[in-house]
Amino acid sequence: QQQQQQQGRGFLLTTTIAPPRCQKMFVPGFAEASPEAKAAKNLQHFFTFLAVKIVLAQLQSYNPEAYQELMEFIGRHSLNDGEKFCGSLMRESPRHQALALRILEVRSAYLKQDFEWDNLKKLAFKIVDESNTRIMRDYILETSHIEDEN
Repeated sequence: QQQQQQQGRGFLLTTTIAPPRCQKMFVPGFAEASPEAKAAKNLQHFFTFLAVKIVLAQLQSYNPEAYQELMEFIGRHSLNDGEKFCGSLMRESPRHQALALRILEVRSAYLKQDFEWDNLKKLAFKIVDESNTRIMRDYILETSHIEDEN
């Protein structure tokens, strides 16, 4: 902080100049990671799920045995944590290791080349705006006793 002093009518005026304020909202409870880091981690799990679906679709048509092995593995292991899932798959057997490597390859390629990041942002804005409008409209209709014309 800087201080400025001005000479006035027989007295000294001291003011403190505050540092420029950050224009972004403070999000409490995210000391260990930013909200963006949390979202990125959730996206990692989601991309693992997508990669598994893509690999399953590929295997179903050209390698039914590997498809069945992966389906059985999925039945025994949760896909909620993509990193844990891929790590476990990697260590299951040499055949499973090859499947894990394929899933990692597809996951990386999909997020870097195929996922439409701009569309994600637009859709997120749209969905939140529509949800906010719907919630406010429903509340107003409930509390004002106005009949919905739709």
